[in-house]
Amino acid sequence: MKTPLKDKTGKQLTISEVGNKGFVRMYTVFLEFKIFLLHLVGSIPSHYIRRFFYRLGGIKIGKSSSIHMGARFYDPKGITIGENSIIGEYATLDGRDKLIIGNNVALATGVMIYNAEHNIDDENFLHTLEPVKIEDYAFIGPRAIILPGVTVGEGAIVAAGAVVTKGVPPFAIVGGVPAKIIGERKHKNLTYKLGRAHWFR
Repeated sequence: MKTPLKDKTGKQLTISEVGNKGFVRMYTVFLEFKIFLLHLVGSIPSHYIRRFFYRLGGIKIGKSSSIHMGARFYDPKGITIGENSIIGEYATLDGRDKLIIGNNVALATGVMIYNAEHNIDDENFLHTLEPVKIEDYAFIGPRAIILPGVTVGEGAIVAAGAVVTKGVPPFAIVGGVPAKIIGERKHKNLTYKLGRAHWFR
């Protein structure tokens, strides 16, 4: 049965569609509040306390990994971080689809990783979702941007300020806008562990 209510495209909604939209709206408000609280947690100057609350909020964080102050999140439940990885200050991590960050990964200050974007060819400008994966021993330089659907291969290096629009092969070094291969990492048998997290960062 149709109701007088319409969606943003002008389509008249049924009673069940109105109910579904109401539920989705309430869930969205709850999620926004949870993310707001996690952003407040990001200003606590102790990575042990932040990590406790981030895990409580749904982020899966492996042993000895840390997230520095000022990190921002979109839907934390889709984010998985492996062991001995470091997420730098003011990083943005998007969990609206799967975001998998491996072991011994280093994300520098201001890195932004997105797995949702608007479809510019859609008449209603709807968004699309694609997972992102950062494999073991990768390094993402300061203020680099990783876009939806990208896999950064094992041991790969993304230079500062790069915009990564497609997959990066293992041990490749990429830079630029859009990012292109500019070199290759010499050492491929990587076994190092990243240093300990700073207590007050």
